[in-house]
Amino acid sequence: MKNNELTTEMVPVQGALAPVAFRRSVRAAKISLRIDPAQGGIVITLPPRASRRAGLALLQTHEAWVAEKLAALPRALPFLPGAMVPVHGIEHVIRPVPAGRGGAWIEGREILVTGEPEFLSRRVADCLRRLARQRLTALAAEKARHAGVTPRCVRVKDTRTRWGSCAPDGTLAFCWRLICAPEFVQDYVVGHEVAHLRHMNHGRQFWALTEQLTAHRIAASAWLGTHGPALLRIG
Repeated sequence: MKNNELTTEMVPVQGALAPVAFRRSVRAAKISLRIDPAQGGIVITLPPRASRRAGLALLQTHEAWVAEKLAALPRALPFLPGAMVPVHGIEHVIRPVPAGRGGAWIEGREILVTGEPEFLSRRVADCLRRLARQRLTALAAEKARHAGVTPRCVRVKDTRTRWGSCAPDGTLAFCWRLICAPEFVQDYVVGHEVAHLRHMNHGRQFWALTEQLTAHRIAASAWLGTHGPALLRIG
């Protein structure tokens, strides 16, 4: 297994099979495990010389904790006809339009999807990613003007551990699933990352600038703490 390469297998955890992804990392000093809420499974990170067997031993040691965390995960929300998917925190129903053309788009509180059923999930995801790119890019540009900074670029990605990030070169990246969260949550996450363009830390000046850029720090942090795991189960 190469560095950062993932191999996945099904492993019994207290009588139920669960997906376990093994990840090799040269930066890992010891074996670790975490729950992946997006996939509803387990990730075991192995240092270069650690064996898969050692990773499974760690899993067995914490089997009760892992089973409890897996059972507490929100229900997955796949993109299927009739599914209710939040956009800006407001539920929209997926409605197929088999004879239509144009992929997928939103009208009122519906996500209309054209084409054959096997393309529906991908087209809904593409639609939401497109909306996320438009919304978060515009929001970042607006807040950057207020802060007197300029991002190198804004990317929308399928991130699993962070809602947003700011790279040293000024690139901002956001999880596309933020488009499913209420607008005040989007506002806070973007404001937080734009503030990092000036302060690459979490010191007093950083938080002072963040609070100039967004008024939703406390409410949005609380919302993500409660609803973030469910957000990662969408799609």
